[in-house]
Amino acid sequence: MDRKVVVQNGSVGMLWFAGWLFSIGFLKLGFWQGLLGLIVWPYFLGSHFGGF
Repeated sequence: MDRKVVVQNGSVGMLWFAGWLFSIGFLKLGFWQGLLGLIVWPYFLGSHFGGF
C-alpha cells in the first residue's frame, strides 16, 4: 500500500484574513457589519470563482 503525504500551506488563509481586514477598514464598517462580512464575503467569492 502506498503512503500519501499531504502538505498543507497556511499562507492562503493568512492572505484571506488580511484581505478581509483590509475590506473592513476600507469600507469603514462597524463590528457587526464586519462580522456579517466574514460570512457573506467567502460565499460571494466562491460563487463568482466557482464558475471557472
